[in-house]
Amino acid sequence: MNQEIRNYVMQKMSPFLDNGQTLRLERILEEVQLKQENGSDYEEDNAELLEKFIAAKRLEGRSDGTLNYYQFTIEKMFEDIGKNIRAITTEDLRDYLSRYYTEKEVSKVTIDNIRRNLSSFFTWLEDENYIYKSPFRRIHKIKTTISVKDIYADEDLEKLRDDCKELRNLAIIDILYSTGMRVGELVNLDRTDIDFNERECVVLGKGDKERIVYFDARTKIHLKKYLNKRVDKNPALFVSLKYPYKRLQASGVEIMLRKMGIASDVGHVHPHKFRRTMATAAIDKGMPIEQVQRLLGHEKIDTTLRYAQVKQSNVKSAHKKYIG
Repeated sequence: MNQEIRNYVMQKMSPFLDNGQTLRLERILEEVQLKQENGSDYEEDNAELLEKFIAAKRLEGRSDGTLNYYQFTIEKMFEDIGKNIRAITTEDLRDYLSRYYTEKEVSKVTIDNIRRNLSSFFTWLEDENYIYKSPFRRIHKIKTTISVKDIYADEDLEKLRDDCKELRNLAIIDILYSTGMRVGELVNLDRTDIDFNERECVVLGKGDKERIVYFDARTKIHLKKYLNKRVDKNPALFVSLKYPYKRLQASGVEIMLRKMGIASDVGHVHPHKFRRTMATAAIDKGMPIEQVQRLLGHEKIDTTLRYAQVKQSNVKSAHKKYIG
């Protein structure tokens, strides 16, 4: 863009702009000219803005997993559309999401998660004045079917406990169920985080937010037995069964539970299912939903309501009590 074109654009736009907007337009035209002169391409520009977005989200306290998901979904969009971020339109994004859904054969939940990530990115660009208006304004939430996910029956929990050959595994099952903590929170616990007198511990949840969770007497007994049997000096609450006794990772817990589910004929066993089971049991026994929300560390109560199921027998009893 040469000086003559810049002057022409400024002249044509000046009747419609105030002083502040005129200065902003002039700066933008200067940036475009510099990029052309320096041979800068859209890939560098897009990558730079993505880096700034990730840095902003990191400052907000988003987890590494969330940041990685942002990075992955946005880079995939850049790669597919192949335009400078300021030239991407609503039609480009609709077409991208539609093709991703059909070609990758993903669920509506997955495609809506991608939509939400991209929308967050473009909203940030608009808020930071990198683009005039987010092209996602006219792309709305994708309607998804809310499926009722299973919880463990009491019999399933007892089967898993009976099948435990190691005190460590028994303690893990008990603490996951009684506290409702996430597996990521579990593996980050140290021995010193446990208060046996009060039967509580402090976990570091999503967004580096601390909260107190509580465990029952059964968990206290099994956890103490496990710790008393330990011969290592690792401060981690849960470690591998063999030397060098490294801190247990989330993937290690998932593999261990999956194997136990097969061996005990319970079926698919996943750590997150203990969390849903605890939430459902708490609500069925009369715990106020706000307190369940606090225990689970949810920012929004809607999330808690999705986790917790209400047993049909309790609905029937409540109907008899209140309706007749």
